[in-house]
Amino acid sequence: MLRFDDLQLFVRAADLGSLSAAARVMDLSAAVASAALKRIEQQLGARLLTRSTRSLRLTAEGEGFLEYARAALSSLDEGRRLLASSQDQVSGVLQLSAPSDFGRNVLLPWLDDFQRQHPQLTVRLLLGDRIADLFRQPVDVALRYGEPEDSSLIALPIAPDNRRVLCAAPSYLARYGEPQHVEQLAQHNCLLFMLGNRVHDHWQFHDGKREMSLTVHGDRFSDDADVVRLWAIAGAGVAYKSWLDVAGDVRAGRLKVLMPELQGEWAPLNLLCAHRAQLSNPVNLLRDMLKLRCAEWAPQIAAGA
Repeated sequence: MLRFDDLQLFVRAADLGSLSAAARVMDLSAAVASAALKRIEQQLGARLLTRSTRSLRLTAEGEGFLEYARAALSSLDEGRRLLASSQDQVSGVLQLSAPSDFGRNVLLPWLDDFQRQHPQLTVRLLLGDRIADLFRQPVDVALRYGEPEDSSLIALPIAPDNRRVLCAAPSYLARYGEPQHVEQLAQHNCLLFMLGNRVHDHWQFHDGKREMSLTVHGDRFSDDADVVRLWAIAGAGVAYKSWLDVAGDVRAGRLKVLMPELQGEWAPLNLLCAHRAQLSNPVNLLRDMLKLRCAEWAPQIAAGA
């Protein structure tokens, strides 16, 4: 296969009428330039240049090949310009995976605004709570809570201070009362989330002085985080959810944060990708938008309102 730099050298030498002059322009030694010309001639099976001690001229084969060499270099340059231009524009297809609850109820309206700002961008959104295989699935980036188990993935922080909060609907609290201490959760119906085969029934908290944990029980669990949120809104029990997932419900009065003085488990939201080459202009703009939107909720985490 012909090398790009060998083609450049041949065209420069033809234009300048000197192999040594072409070598100087391309910052090559005379020996490297001579080897490059020999290599391209061997690959083509033809003599391109006739050289003497004082002059250099194209052979008949060289004159015929020069037109195609110029066209090939011109096409490559145009391709590089188009690629650079597309990287600067916010266009193309952005393939994004996101958790079910956050994706449906928080991310969707944000993406609507994002696409209104960038109408040439097409978004492909995959929702689910299982970790997407970024090396096999047709996904550019994934939003996920917690640190990735796969250390080879690149994790870019979106909401590093996000935590879980206890919450329940006013209708549930009116029927069963509001727990005032962690231990009282044992008397409440706790709505459980499962990921894979693991049920998240061990809830942990910190009161500023010590860690507290409790294994909770309930009459229903789901592998869809949005279902757990809907159960909580319907008054079916107490949920232990990411603040970002329920902040809108708390603001609207559909849910109430319980024991807001407690700090729940960390649930940092990260943007994951397999390679830094996937951090295109649209991805970086999306990341900036998500960080800004999530930061608008951050001051309310501690207060839970």
